[in-house]
Amino acid sequence: MEQSVTLRNGASVRVRAIRPDDAPRLMALCRGLSSGTLYQRFFSFRRLLPEEAHAFANVDYGQRMAVVAEVDDGHEPELVGVPGTALPKKGQPTSGSSWRTPWQGLGLGTLLLEEILHAGEQRGNHQFSADVLTDNRRALRLLARHTAITRRTVAGGVTSLVFSRRADAVLEATTHGGS
Repeated sequence: MEQSVTLRNGASVRVRAIRPDDAPRLMALCRGLSSGTLYQRFFSFRRLLPEEAHAFANVDYGQRMAVVAEVDDGHEPELVGVPGTALPKKGQPTSGSSWRTPWQGLGLGTLLLEEILHAGEQRGNHQFSADVLTDNRRALRLLARHTAITRRTVAGGVTSLVFSRRADAVLEATTHGGS
């Protein structure tokens, strides 16, 4: 799975499966996140540790999967977005994503959400869950617009959601050849 996509600003990004050699680029992506984005993704201001980047980049595509969005300006490709999902032994897969602030508002979040939902569905997972800080209105709006939320609970400043891909999104992907 690899595709090039043009965003709203005309920039081209490549979306592909994560690879083990992406660990250093994951570290660079996290170093480039604003403190607000960092807190919204990890619920803390700490940076990604090398062993966490290694674990995130080495997925088995059975229990864990991730895709990346990268730009290639002639130097080493740079990651600008990463959604991932973990498939627990029981319950729904959990998902999360990060992307650099300059890339927000260009359709990248929607693209990456659709890619990770599609990848999960190809593996037989049709329900997902996510924990989102309640004040992260952008992420909550994204999920509300592009998924069918079946359960929402709020506790301690965190909104926990259970959701599936919206039926119209599945129909559109099927009608247009998928991703």
